[in-house]
Amino acid sequence: MSKFIMVGCDLHDKTMLLKVACDRGPAQTMSVLNTRAGRTRMIADLQAKAKASGGASILFAYEASGQGFGLYDELTAAGIACHVLAPTKISRSTQQQRVKTDEKDAEQLLQLLRAHVLAGNPLPTVWVPDAQTRDDREVVRCRLDAAEKLTALKAQVKGLLKRNQLAKPEAVGKSWTKAYWGWLRGLIRDPAQGVGLRTSLASLLRQLDYLDDELERLDQALLELSQSARYAAAVMRLVQLSGVGVLTALVFLTEVGNLTRFANRRQISAYLGLVPKCYESGSANDRKGHITRQGPSRVRRVLCQAAWARVRREGTDQGAYERIVAKNPKHKKIATVAVMRRLAVRMWHIAREATSEPSGPQPGRLSSSLAGACASPPRPLA
Repeated sequence: MSKFIMVGCDLHDKTMLLKVACDRGPAQTMSVLNTRAGRTRMIADLQAKAKASGGASILFAYEASGQGFGLYDELTAAGIACHVLAPTKISRSTQQQRVKTDEKDAEQLLQLLRAHVLAGNPLPTVWVPDAQTRDDREVVRCRLDAAEKLTALKAQVKGLLKRNQLAKPEAVGKSWTKAYWGWLRGLIRDPAQGVGLRTSLASLLRQLDYLDDELERLDQALLELSQSARYAAAVMRLVQLSGVGVLTALVFLTEVGNLTRFANRRQISAYLGLVPKCYESGSANDRKGHITRQGPSRVRRVLCQAAWARVRREGTDQGAYERIVAKNPKHKKIATVAVMRRLAVRMWHIAREATSEPSGPQPGRLSSSLAGACASPPRPLA
């Protein structure tokens, strides 16, 4: 009688290739359409196999991807144990990288699952956030994406001016001030400029106006999210840190998710990719490389901007930065990463304490404090 039915799945937008095996038995290949009906039939077939095997447990594994966690939700709801694996933590030989097929990928996932079940080997799984956290991430990520588009559009405007030898007058002052906007709009009405230039510039300025309005709407949505019961206490504490605004706090909280899954500062630093790579072999030891850059890059981006603000204003981190740079002026990037790591650990401690408190501030009382922190967020990130 089989105890386990194990499935390795190579997931794609339209299809899923499965390798299905019962314990140590041979694997069978199945191709399934990645549609609601196809997944429903797949689940029914697996449950039928389990019933025919005397009530075997079904274990399913697939790699994390842009598909999200919808398949995980459907399998879990059907009572199937599902493991979402991290592609970056699955070892592949040079030969496997050169000869890569869907069948080989599914087979490798099946073997990893077998080794976990039968030999107790650890699985390189990812943490699966709950549905509410995933939904909260959408609005935060949308705000970041809109800021990136705004920055790209501004670069396009400056590139257009440069190609047409149009230099900003000294009287205008800094870029993207009211005077600068007035000068740009004056170019649109200037008959001395070419029709192509005026048409392109007018289009870019309309897009900038639209994105500015969208950023205001998204900032309001972020403010409302920060005042929700899920984040109010943690955000209130985090925005008191120099260089940390509502956006930075929400990016950190939504991307990191469950703060209690990290036992110490080393684990949170490693998750955010802020620890150096290690190269040790034989007599060569303690060889450190660049940071790993694993984990959510969005968090590193906002931490970098917050770190620069802290270096300019905050005494402790400013001193740490200057000590590293004083040893070697070429190590400014290393010093910045050190400040980022210090800030990330501090934010983790503060947010974990705030969320674990039995009674925190009520969401309705946070409005005045957070409104000031989110009223005029710097572009592109706060």
